Amino acid sequence: MPHQDRPSSSRPLRPWLRSLGEIAAALVVITVGKAAIAEPYYVPSGSMEPTLLIGDGLLATKYPYGYSSASLPASLVLPRTERLFGAVPERGDIVVFRWSGDRSQVWVKRVVGLPGERIEMRAGQLWIDGRPVRLQPDGESAIENGDGSTISAQRYVETLPNGREHPILKLAGRQPLDDMPAVTVPPGHLFVMGDNRDDSADSRVAVDQGGAGALPVADVIGRVDAVVGSWNPAVTRGPAWEWPAGLRLSRFFSAVR
Repeated sequence: MPHQDRPSSSRPLRPWLRSLGEIAAALVVITVGKAAIAEPYYVPSGSMEPTLLIGDGLLATKYPYGYSSASLPASLVLPRTERLFGAVPERGDIVVFRWSGDRSQVWVKRVVGLPGERIEMRAGQLWIDGRPVRLQPDGESAIENGDGSTISAQRYVETLPNGREHPILKLAGRQPLDDMPAVTVPPGHLFVMGDNRDDSADSRVAVDQGGAGALPVADVIGRVDAVVGSWNPAVTRGPAWEWPAGLRLSRFFSAVR
């Protein structure tokens, strides 16, 4: 009897299996890269104006502070763990972190206080360990809202004790967050603030009141080093042909300090 090859159902599937394997490998590489090296984030609010604007796309590098469960891609939410190869962020760093009230939410603020330090607010000025942080007037500015409207504000340059400078915005008159009794930053925690001082639910506000509270170092995802793109979402209130005007080309691939 002549030999007849048995039909094999596996042969037609091999190219598909190979393609699926390549896709899976690519996804693994991307996931590992996002967990270990850097991950992009979007700024949805104006709490960090004028340094970061609504619609900025950020690149946060993860390796400077080591790794914890917070380092996983934002879509993966696991309970808090201690850090491996950990390092405490430097004062003045802008960090992205998982909010303690809902770890699926990623926030961005600036580190102003380190573990063990006493942080206080007096009449809108930051005090660290009983000493005022230098504020230098820097003219007029404006706070931009999500709908494109603006509010007049005063601009200042704040100089932290380690010499790092950054701009902040302040509304005129006494504001609710201008004064805060001295608090000591717990071990393993940070005190973070927004550069838009009157519109930032930061460490001046407790977690159960919708703020950042004292930020566990373990919840820090990474350091913001650059704006990779920027587009003003307020333009969507106008006709579609005007939307390209929302691109802020001057902010593309710009360093953040």
